[in-house]
Amino acid sequence: MQHSLLDDLIQGLRGLPGVGPKSAQRMALHLLQRDRAAATRLGELLVETMQRVQHCTQCRIFTEHDLCQWCSDDERDGSLLCVVENPADVLAIEKSTAFRGRYFLLLGHLSPLDGIGPKDLGLDLLKTRLATGEIKELTLATNPTLEGQATASFITELARAENVKVMQLAQGIPIGSELEFADGGTLSVAFSKRSEV
Repeated sequence: MQHSLLDDLIQGLRGLPGVGPKSAQRMALHLLQRDRAAATRLGELLVETMQRVQHCTQCRIFTEHDLCQWCSDDERDGSLLCVVENPADVLAIEKSTAFRGRYFLLLGHLSPLDGIGPKDLGLDLLKTRLATGEIKELTLATNPTLEGQATASFITELARAENVKVMQLAQGIPIGSELEFADGGTLSVAFSKRSEV
């Protein structure tokens, strides 16, 4: 059987999270059959996004500019910093809490077995930010997994070395779960009841 572009498209769609072979096939066929203009626009947007979106130079959140919307917002409190594992966590906190500080995005957690160390998470950049003296309180919003807790412990040591108060989200988020999947009420309560480490 001859290999085709359709097969490649289906395989490409399977690379998306939660998309299995049947779903990928349905999406590919839908785009080809019913909405070629939308498919073309989607392709253009993917290319443009991959070329133009980068990491904020201060917090590592995705942006088209040097500074993201949170780092460039003068109304946010620059002395408060919330450390999260992934971009979806920022969106969940923004939607469900009254946090008005800034963020630092790790893009993962420490995992020596997978070869992910402090430099891979931008912890050198975080250490530099903490050393400026601007940050007075750091909230750890890492996922309550073993890796998330190990990452939180490492960051706690960095912050304490700079005399920065360290807070951790309160109980309420189940151990072993991830922040992006927590419902808004649970996340809001956990954030408002965070405690010093």
